Amino acid sequence: MMIHAYQEIYLSKAQSVLGDAFDYAVNICGIPGNDFVKLFVASSVSKRMENGEPAYLAGKSGIEIVIEIVEETKSQKLHIELQEHFERSKEYWIGWAVAYYQWHSIRKYRDIFKVVSFEDLQKMYYTLHEADITKFVDIVDSRMKEYFVETNLKRIRTVYGVTQAELAERSGVSLRSIQMYEQRNKNINKASVETIYRLAKVLGCTMEDLIEK
Repeated sequence: MMIHAYQEIYLSKAQSVLGDAFDYAVNICGIPGNDFVKLFVASSVSKRMENGEPAYLAGKSGIEIVIEIVEETKSQKLHIELQEHFERSKEYWIGWAVAYYQWHSIRKYRDIFKVVSFEDLQKMYYTLHEADITKFVDIVDSRMKEYFVETNLKRIRTVYGVTQAELAERSGVSLRSIQMYEQRNKNINKASVETIYRLAKVLGCTMEDLIEK
């Protein structure tokens, strides 16, 4: 079962906040999209949104978030009129869609933007902004899998929501072995049946799920 950082009832608000932030940063403040992505990822704001801190999901506006990001990362105060921008721009959609994907996938914003750049997202807008969000999720998921080739063990452990140390303690398989299986330094397909059984039992999956095809 996927363990999200915050409840789904906050999701639409988080999406609109990040959508407004991208829209305001690019269209009102004139910050190039790629530059704003770098500032956002470098800031503590992205981590706080990932962690589901209420102040950053529902307490602050997109404008306030941009001001905070610029001040934190560049030590600059934005002297731009705080005007609301009600048009749903391409930049708004980018922030809106990425916020959804981050919640859905529980990946870090830093990793998402490594795989899909601001330009990639701009191109996706034309075909996807009126489509169901699941189409966007499927496309980004497939790119993620190409970029981050994770072992089945790491993928299932991450989704299950346990650390390597917790899995080691609960399964009786050494932490070092788990690390080596996940880094492909040891081949899990050659592990003993007992080892795979213990890992699968803790993770609530079948032994076959952990085997690399």
